[in-house]
Amino acid sequence: MPCCHADFALIENSDKAFTVGVPTFTFGAGCLAEAGEHARELGVSRVALFTDATLSPSAHVAAVLASLKAAGIGATVYDEVVVEPTTASFQAAARFAAEGKFDGYVSVGGGSVMDTCKAANLYATHPADFMTYVNAPIGGGQRVPGALKPHIACPTTSGTGSETTGIAIFNLTEINAKTGIISRRLIPTVALIDPEVTATLPRSVVAASGFDCMSHALESLTARPWPRRLNPARGASRPVSQGANPFSDGLATEALKGVGRYLVRAVSDASDVEARTEMMYAAMLAGIAFNAAGCHLPHGLSYPVSGLARDFHLPGYPVGKTLVPHGLAVVLNNPSVWRYTAACCPQRHVHGAACLGAEVRDVKPGDASEAGEALAGRVIEMMRAAGIPNGLSDLGFGESDIDALALGAEPQWRVIRNAPKDVTREDLKGLFSAAMRYW
Repeated sequence: MPCCHADFALIENSDKAFTVGVPTFTFGAGCLAEAGEHARELGVSRVALFTDATLSPSAHVAAVLASLKAAGIGATVYDEVVVEPTTASFQAAARFAAEGKFDGYVSVGGGSVMDTCKAANLYATHPADFMTYVNAPIGGGQRVPGALKPHIACPTTSGTGSETTGIAIFNLTEINAKTGIISRRLIPTVALIDPEVTATLPRSVVAASGFDCMSHALESLTARPWPRRLNPARGASRPVSQGANPFSDGLATEALKGVGRYLVRAVSDASDVEARTEMMYAAMLAGIAFNAAGCHLPHGLSYPVSGLARDFHLPGYPVGKTLVPHGLAVVLNNPSVWRYTAACCPQRHVHGAACLGAEVRDVKPGDASEAGEALAGRVIEMMRAAGIPNGLSDLGFGESDIDALALGAEPQWRVIRNAPKDVTREDLKGLFSAAMRYW
C-alpha cells in the first residue's frame, strides 16, 4: 500500500505538512488509581468529575475519587450526563462547570461523558453563546480562543476513542441532527485507559462501541488524502483532521488488526480478558488515527439514522426513549459505503479487509468491485457474528425514509467532504437504500 497516498501528485498549492495532536496517555490494568497523581502534577486542587447516573455508584468512579482524595484533590461529582448528549444536556453541564469555578476536570465514562466534559470545560473557560463554537455550517464554527483547564479522561468503553480526540458530539435538538465542536484545545490533557473497566459491559455495548472503533480506523484509512488540502494561511490554522496521512495509516492498520482478531471474541465472552484488553487498545489507536485523518461517510450518514429512528431500543442501553447507539448507526452504513468508495482507492479497501482477517489473495489488483466486496463482506460477516441488526430496516426504516435520511445527512458536509470522492444527494439516497438490508 502506498505510504499515505504517495501516488497522489502534489500540486503547487497543496498542503505540504500535517499536524497531529495526541494526549499524554497511560494504558494498563489498574491505572485509574493514578488519577490523583496526574491531577496533582497538573497543579489542580479542585475538580469536577463527570460521569452518568449508571456509573456514578460504580467501583470505577469510586477508584478515581479515592485516588483524588489521597492526592489532596477536592472533587465534586456531576452525574447528569445523558447517553447521546443533546443541546440541553451540554448546556446544563456547562452551567454546572461555570458555577463551580473548577480548576480541573475528570471524566469517567464512555464517549457521551467525555464529550460532555469537554464541552463543559470549554464554555466555562471561554464563555460564549452556545452556537459560537459549534461546527459550521450548523453553528458559528469559531476557533477556541485559548487553552482549557486540565482534563483527565478515563474511558469505560472500548470504541469511541474520545479520550484521544478534540471532538465533542451532541444532538442539536432544534433541527434533530447530530453535530459537534472540534478543536485541538478539546483534546484531554491526560487519558487513563484501564481495560479492567470493560469487564462488566453488556455485550451490546461492547459490540456497538467496538464497531465504532472499526469504522474510525477504516474511515481514517480511506479518507481523502491530506495533500488534497490547500496550504493553510498559517500552520496554526490547519484543521484538526486533515485526511489520510502516514501517521494515521499506521495506527489505523494496527487498530484494524486488533478489531479483526478480538471484536467478536470480546462481544461473545465477558470473561475474555485478552479480547477486551485488546479492544480497549484498538479503540485508543483508532481514536488517535481518526482525530488526525478524520472520518467521512459512515459517520456522516449515521447522524440522521440516530436522529430519525422511531421506537428502537438496544438491550443494555438506557430504557424509556428511542435510542440508536452511535456505533450501531455507524456500522449499519459501513458495507454500502465500502462498495461505493472502493473505486477511489481499491488497494486501501483490500488492505483494510486483510487487516480485519479477510482472505484477499484472489482479489484482482485494482479491481474496485472485488475490493469493495472484500471489505464489505468481511464487515457483514463480523456484524452477523456479533448480533448486529440486519441493516436499517431492522431499525424500522424503509424506502419511504430515504429522502429524509439524505436530507438529514447533508448538513454533515464537514465530515462527508472528507470522503475520497465527491458525494451528491442522489449518492446519499443510493447509499441509504443499499444499507436497508445486507443478508
